[in-house]
Amino acid sequence: MNHFSLPSPILLQRLIATNPIGGTIKERNEDFLVDEIPLIDPSGQGEHLHMGVQKSGLTHDDLLQVVAKQCGVPVRAIGYAGMKDRQAVTRQTISVHLPGLPDPPVLSHPSVQVLWSRRHDAKLRPGQLQGNRFSIRIRGVDPLAAPRVLQGLRTLEERGAPNAFGRQRFGNRCNNHVLGALLAAERWSDLLAELCGAQGSPFPPSQQEARACFDAGDFRASERLWARGDFAERAAVRAMAQGRSPKGSVLAIKQSMLQFWMNATQSAGLNAVLSARLELGLFDQFVAGDVANLHPGRSLFRVHDTMLADSGEASVLARRLKEFDCSPTGPMIGESSMTTEQNAWAIEEKALHECGLSHAIFAAAKNAPAGERRSLRMKVSDPQVEAGVDVHGGFIRVAFDLPRGGFATAVLTELMGSEPAGG
Repeated sequence: MNHFSLPSPILLQRLIATNPIGGTIKERNEDFLVDEIPLIDPSGQGEHLHMGVQKSGLTHDDLLQVVAKQCGVPVRAIGYAGMKDRQAVTRQTISVHLPGLPDPPVLSHPSVQVLWSRRHDAKLRPGQLQGNRFSIRIRGVDPLAAPRVLQGLRTLEERGAPNAFGRQRFGNRCNNHVLGALLAAERWSDLLAELCGAQGSPFPPSQQEARACFDAGDFRASERLWARGDFAERAAVRAMAQGRSPKGSVLAIKQSMLQFWMNATQSAGLNAVLSARLELGLFDQFVAGDVANLHPGRSLFRVHDTMLADSGEASVLARRLKEFDCSPTGPMIGESSMTTEQNAWAIEEKALHECGLSHAIFAAAKNAPAGERRSLRMKVSDPQVEAGVDVHGGFIRVAFDLPRGGFATAVLTELMGSEPAGG
C-alpha cells in the first residue's frame, strides 16, 4: 500500500517547561476531574431545559443516549457545548428540547447525576463554553517533586502551552489523519486496506484474525470477528460483503466518523506547523507574514514585516503577546483558512510538505472541512499544585483552566515529559 508520509509520531516532542516528572494519569476516573466553565446563563423560560450533569466512566455518546432515553426524546433534541473524556469524572451543561412538555422526572442512572436544571429559550451549541477547569492526580511520581511541577506550570502560565492536538484526536492506532487524507484523495481501496487490513498502521493483536479475513476477501467472516465498538470497520466490511464497491463501502461508514477523520488530518497539519515553530523557538513570537488571532475570540489580523521593523509597533506587538491579547496561529487546512505570507508561509509550507500535506489537500474533496486558523498557544490560568497520599499511594494534583478547544494532555505532556500514559 502506498502510505502518505505523515509524521510518526504526530504528537509533539519538544517541551517548553523543564524538569518533567513522568508518571501516569487516569488510573481511576476520580483522578481526572473536568468542570465545564459555562458561557450561557439560562433565563428560566423557554422550550429547552438546560441541565448541569456529572458523568463518570461514560463516553459522550453514552451520555446522550442515557439522557435521550430517560427524557423520552431523540438524541438530536439534546444540545451540548463540549464533549468530555470517558475516563474521568466530568461536569458539563447539556440542553433538552421539550416544546410544550413538562420537565422530565429526575434522571436516574448509576453513572449520571443531574446537579441543577433551568429552562432557556435556545439549544446549547458546540463551542458555547468559556473553557474547562481541570483537576488531575498524577500517580507513580515522588510527591516531593511538586515544586518542580509548580515551576513548570508557572512557565506555561507566562508563555502559554503549545496548543497541540493529543492522541485522542488520532485514535487508538494513531492513524485517523491517514484515513482522512486517503478519504480526501478518494483513494477508496487504500482507505479500506488501512482501516480493515493487516498491512497498514499497527493494530491490537486481537484484530489479527478479522484483518486476515478481510485481506483474504472473506468479508462475512471478517464482519463477525470485529469487536462491538469497531463501528467503522464493521460497517465497511458489511458493505463489502453485500457486494458494494470500495467507494460505497467507505460511504457506508457514519458521516460523522468520516468528518472526524478529515478533522484529524487538519489536526496533524497543525501539529506539524506547531512542531516546526517550537523547534525554531517561535511558537510564542511573531514572524513576518504571520496571521495572528485575538484572544479569546477568533478575529484575525496579518503581521506585516513593516510592523516588525518599526520599533514602536514591534514593541506594542511584544506587549500584546506577553499580555495574551493575541498569538500567532497555525493552519487547520481548508479552503477558508487564511494563508500566511513571507517567512511564516515558508515555515508553514515546509512543515506541511515534510508530513505529506498541503493547503490544497481538501480542494476537491467532498464535504471537506472549511478550514480556519488555530492559535499556536493557549492560555493556562489559575494553576495550582499540591502533593498528597491516599489509599492508592502518593500523587501530585495539578489544577488549571484552559480555553475552549484546549487539551489538558498538552499541559500534562509539558509537566510529565511525554504524552501521558494511563487509563
